Amino acid sequence: MHKKIAIPVDKGTISAHFGHCEQFAILEVRDGKIISKEFIEPPEHRPGLYPEWIAGFGVSDVIASGMGQQATALFNKHHINVFLGAPLKEPEIITEDFLRGDLSLSANPCNHDALHNCHSKQIHP
Repeated sequence: MHKKIAIPVDKGTISAHFGHCEQFAILEVRDGKIISKEFIEPPEHRPGLYPEWIAGFGVSDVIASGMGQQATALFNKHHINVFLGAPLKEPEIITEDFLRGDLSLSANPCNHDALHNCHSKQIHP
């Protein structure tokens, strides 16, 4: 199995809001092991920009804490799987948990108001 996983990051852990992260961790996985990791500063945020930009890195999966429905739909349009509600941990730990099938996710869509403020709803399984 070969995957590239993108995780939005702030101060070393997953960002609470995908669209306003400091950087993205791109972790390459082969045969269930992380073989490379790089941190990339994203371009200035504009609605709908990040899915296409991230797709350009050959990413197969995005793991995030929260994300709007439009971004999720755009990732899916690029054949990128989206996993939401990830806990606030380091990208390597999230990826390892994900690969083992131990990543605890809760639904955390981001519903923006007219000012683009995030009103996430945390749902616990």
